[in-house]
Amino acid sequence: MEEAVGNESANGRSDPTVWNRRRVLGAVAAAAAVSGLPGRPALAAPAPVRLALGDAEVTVLSDGGLVLPMGFYLPETPQAEIDALLTPHGLPTDMVRPDCNLTLLRTGDRVVLFDAGAGPLFQETAGKLPGSLSAAGVAPDEITDVCFTHAHPDHLWGVIDDFDEPVFPNARFWMNRMEWDFWRAPETLDAMPEARKSFVVGAQNRMDVIEPQVTLFDAGAEVVPGVEAVASFGHTAGHCSFMIHGGDGLLVVGDAIANAVISFERPDWHAGSDQDPAAGAATRGRLLDRLTADKARILGFHLPYPGIGSVERKGAHYRFAPAG
Repeated sequence: MEEAVGNESANGRSDPTVWNRRRVLGAVAAAAAVSGLPGRPALAAPAPVRLALGDAEVTVLSDGGLVLPMGFYLPETPQAEIDALLTPHGLPTDMVRPDCNLTLLRTGDRVVLFDAGAGPLFQETAGKLPGSLSAAGVAPDEITDVCFTHAHPDHLWGVIDDFDEPVFPNARFWMNRMEWDFWRAPETLDAMPEARKSFVVGAQNRMDVIEPQVTLFDAGAEVVPGVEAVASFGHTAGHCSFMIHGGDGLLVVGDAIANAVISFERPDWHAGSDQDPAAGAATRGRLLDRLTADKARILGFHLPYPGIGSVERKGAHYRFAPAG
């Protein structure tokens, strides 16, 4: 593992607690059973979408989507307030169904993937990235870099296949130093709620596989030419977005802004998916202010596919304006 130059200090760690594959599968199955979620059809992924960005090209690739109960997503918000916000938009009020949009950047001799998708062991509605790469004419061994926004299952678990083999054998992997240290720390497993212990186990097992090819970075670093890591902590300890410079610019926002209505109209609401809900809300507010002022485009991992658009003011709050 290599370390990029930065200001944060890396923490030491002991060997992570390792669970075997059977225990990981069991934990994932148990979490799904507890959620009581209704399924949705495992539809074919939508076609890749391409966008010119100066001399570079961005391709949006679908990894499918997720189904999350509203009680998990907004655990602190009264149902009446949720209904009042979402019903006028024609959206369900008992669950959210976020898309999973991955960003592929071709710049110079680099083929950069932002996040790696869910892989085969998370929700059955996700894990569509291999087919989307094929549809875009990209072979996994062409990927030179994978830049992680964070280490949740739908962003990290796709680095290995059904047989625990690396999916991107020629890639260098980039992760924020604080994010890496959090998931690698042995005490993280003990501190995590039972329903999310599989997140830790899955992250640690995949980090074992990719560690020789990992470079750690600090917020503000240029991870690959023309790509700047932007601190967006709160969703996880070291969550980072990525600003792709060139053309009009594009912020790959990860999960810092994760819902096309809730995150924009009520960015102050605490999200159950955020590790630090108060910090997550503060980060959303800062990013939305910056994006509005800069008139910058965003690409949201969980915004409606392909997740590209801009931020507009809507009274005291904001509005997501999808790209036409």
